[in-house]
Amino acid sequence: MTDDRPFRILGLQQVAIGSRDKANLRALWGDLLGVPTRGSYRSEAENVDEDILVLGHGLGEVELDLMQPIDEDARPRVHEPALNHVGLWVDDLRAAVEWLQQRGVRFTPGGVRRGASGHDVCFIHPKGSEAAPVGGQGVLIELVQAPPSIVAAASTR
Repeated sequence: MTDDRPFRILGLQQVAIGSRDKANLRALWGDLLGVPTRGSYRSEAENVDEDILVLGHGLGEVELDLMQPIDEDARPRVHEPALNHVGLWVDDLRAAVEWLQQRGVRFTPGGVRRGASGHDVCFIHPKGSEAAPVGGQGVLIELVQAPPSIVAAASTR
């Protein structure tokens, strides 16, 4: 554990689940389990067509993203693995990326960018490389810039 970390992970922001056809995911999560839908997102560049559902309320809210590929043969393959990625709220995304890169963490191409929910995001690659040997140990990890309300609430804990 290091004390010089210039950022804090504040909590779980999202869980993303992929399938060849998100209709089956919607039937389970939305229709049967009753998780409400907040919206949708489609990006040719990210090869994703997703429904954004929401669990919980307020500071305990977590997105559940149900994703299907626009083109099953293109990358990224958002349906493989089915548990695609987890998203973590971070209080200072740019400081986190810089600090982690200095320590050998590998990020996916694209850098910091606007995500489906309107927050700045960046992804830690599931696997390390020769140049950046630290990856997510098989898990794609999305770092999400927390809005001021989340940062403030975390500071009072």
